[in-house]
Amino acid sequence: MTEDVETATAGALAGAEVVREGYGKALARIDKGAGDFATAADVAAERAILDVIRAARPQDAVLGEEGGRQGATDTGRLWLVDPLCGTLNYAVGNMLVAVNVALRDGPAAVADPFSGEVFRTDGKTAWLHQEGTDIPLRPTAATALVDVNLDPPFPSAPGFRATDLLAHPVFIARFRPRVVSTTLALTWVAAGRRAAYVTDGTDLSTSVHFAAGIALCRAAGCVLTGIDGAPLGPGTRGLVAAADTDTHSLLMSMIRGES
Repeated sequence: MTEDVETATAGALAGAEVVREGYGKALARIDKGAGDFATAADVAAERAILDVIRAARPQDAVLGEEGGRQGATDTGRLWLVDPLCGTLNYAVGNMLVAVNVALRDGPAAVADPFSGEVFRTDGKTAWLHQEGTDIPLRPTAATALVDVNLDPPFPSAPGFRATDLLAHPVFIARFRPRVVSTTLALTWVAAGRRAAYVTDGTDLSTSVHFAAGIALCRAAGCVLTGIDGAPLGPGTRGLVAAADTDTHSLLMSMIRGES
């Protein structure tokens, strides 16, 4: 388990180094359709992460945002890699991005390429790892800041629309909205920098974008469900990650139209 934590950390740091080096440069874009794209930095960062994983765990499989699934098909060990979460931010010179590396149902790490911070977990405890020191993460709702993902698609509409939550009078009275457009915001819930994070979507627990942040939140003791209040799983829609039960319950009551 310790080796897997170190592998996730080293992979995230390797990807973060590539992302930092490419920042501000004219990078080729790779069109994915529907307005989505990757940059040369996404591809290079994923390659750097895969090199770390292959060196440490050559028998494992990897599912990468850019390269798809690679490696053995008969192994239960699958690494989920999002080499640059926040590509649009990055491409326009915004530093709010994350590098996500997670072993499915195991250790994970999220690196902030520009702060030098790495948030990591062994699946039981979550830490901020910086300059060789691990500081336990402590979620708190004290900030009253709630990040809401407004990026499409919106599979739960019209039953759930994030914009409706933002306009809810109780939300306005109790929280202050933020829209970061990267899963770094999910990591901040585990770190006590956000009270909650809300997004629509489908089966996010096995997504390369969300797996590392979800692992960190779970290990830190956050409350996580789908937007319907159900436990995260294949049939779950969206994600509500809250620092505590009171914050989660209040958000769920607004989503359900009870407040």
